[in-house]
Amino acid sequence: MSNPCREVVTLQLGHYSNFVGTHWWNLQDASLSYDPEAALGEIQSDVVFRQGETLGGHVTYTPRLIAMDLKGSLRTLRREGRLYDTARETPAVTWEGSLMMHRESPPVKNSFLQDLDKLDNGEVLAEVNFPSSFQPQYSGSLSVDTVNSRLAQAQKRYRLEGSVKVWSDFLRIHLHPRTISVIHQYNHDGEAHRLEAFGQGESLLQGSVLEDLEDKLHFFVEECDYLQGFQVLCDLADGFAGLGSKVTEMLQDSYGGRGILTWGLAPVSHPDSTPVKDLYHLLNCTLGTVNMAGHSSFFCPLTLRGGLGRRPSSPTAFPHLSYDPSLWYHTSAVLALALDALTVPYRLRNNSVPMWQVADALAVSGRKVVAAYGAVPFPMMQGGSLPDALSACADALPWKPLSACAEAGDGRCYSQWATLKGFEGQKLISSLPPGTAPPTPLHSLRSGEEVLASYISSFYPTAALDLQLVSTSSKLTPPFPQILSRSMCAQNETAGSPLPVMTSLQSGPALGPWLSEMHRVVSAFDIRRVAPSFLSHGPEMGDYQEALEQLRLLARCYRDDSGGVAACSSPSSSEDD
Repeated sequence: MSNPCREVVTLQLGHYSNFVGTHWWNLQDASLSYDPEAALGEIQSDVVFRQGETLGGHVTYTPRLIAMDLKGSLRTLRREGRLYDTARETPAVTWEGSLMMHRESPPVKNSFLQDLDKLDNGEVLAEVNFPSSFQPQYSGSLSVDTVNSRLAQAQKRYRLEGSVKVWSDFLRIHLHPRTISVIHQYNHDGEAHRLEAFGQGESLLQGSVLEDLEDKLHFFVEECDYLQGFQVLCDLADGFAGLGSKVTEMLQDSYGGRGILTWGLAPVSHPDSTPVKDLYHLLNCTLGTVNMAGHSSFFCPLTLRGGLGRRPSSPTAFPHLSYDPSLWYHTSAVLALALDALTVPYRLRNNSVPMWQVADALAVSGRKVVAAYGAVPFPMMQGGSLPDALSACADALPWKPLSACAEAGDGRCYSQWATLKGFEGQKLISSLPPGTAPPTPLHSLRSGEEVLASYISSFYPTAALDLQLVSTSSKLTPPFPQILSRSMCAQNETAGSPLPVMTSLQSGPALGPWLSEMHRVVSAFDIRRVAPSFLSHGPEMGDYQEALEQLRLLARCYRDDSGGVAACSSPSSSEDD
């Protein structure tokens, strides 16, 4: 069944969220097809991209995106972008006195950005072998599909680990002039004027920042035919948690009835961290979780940390990935690859599921916090089948925590949404010769949906389960970091870059202890004595204590002593968690 395009507006709030978002948009861009005669793909790109036209008449596809960050976070990226440049005359200088000019050397672009500039100017990369009949175009503005195709033909491997300082250092797409919003009140670098506390972020959404955000929102929303909602990526550990709380509240008030799916992002580690900063991170995560969950259709933290507390366990390890947990460039790539699968349901061309329906299936009875898990990548080897791959991990589910929340392990789960993305060219059912006895029950099933549902239900027999199987793979093109294991790299190259990813969004009792532990740790100290400066920017002490009480009640929503589904209700003051 074909659906009308239900547009989504994306907001990225904070530096790490922009890291994850940049990788996510690079993945979307790599899958775009601009050939009008090509068959339509499974993913409907117009859900998150908008079509425009440059002054030179070139068709453009830019993200329907608002990206907010701090002063000094863009480096070589121009705030207004390069697609819609107009000739600007230098204003005449009327001052007749002496002038002294100070010129600062611009940041040096890495090899990837230098190659992008060459392609934008119509130059040919040395690594590309074109036929003798090819004539390079020096139009100054190549169409986006030409840039993508030439970049793919170069097949150049970039090692950017030492040169990526900010997210724009690996951004491969053009942005609309209304996309970037710079908050000048706070600095990205240095020790002074840092956005470190929740209250600082809360107080930002007023004056010029609010006007700028509303202007950008109105622009992107008003050109939508059918807006289904917003996907919000927000830093969870710094002051952007406060800004995200106010932004989601504004979206809830202004666009009631639309979906608001909020993903709280936290890196494994922060540069130059201190015990005081670690405490701030914990407080920001706590207040951000409570407030953004209350203003969203659902709230899902995404992190590869072993926990959101001050002393987390080891970072999440994946058997087929080799990434550096200390590099934001690496960890954000893993989360973006998972997010590409997690967001599939409401981006499909056919049989798509609107945001509100995804949220309604998971955020039942007021449980708006959900946990994510992912097999990144899912080891579905070329030439095998889905029953073979699942049977190989029959003793344990193949995915790992993406929300620092371990699964309960006792088969209890209220609801679950599982997605398998990227199995193109591989078999979903077994193709045993006639008369051959199936080695497992999975090998006797007749569809991929039945195979995956049977497998997951063997671990969660009573949970409500929704499934999405999408053959289209995430294409890992430059500058995605080279973090796949050798075996997966070999398969990826041999099979033309298919990369299966399996994800799961869950609402279940496992979130109760996770939220209770967050409440216990924060309640164990007197914030007025340990971190008095945190409250100097807000919130008031009464609001802070009310947020902790809301967190305690939220944790109780996931407590299930009877074996059934617990309902959210206000407990008596005598009850103890």
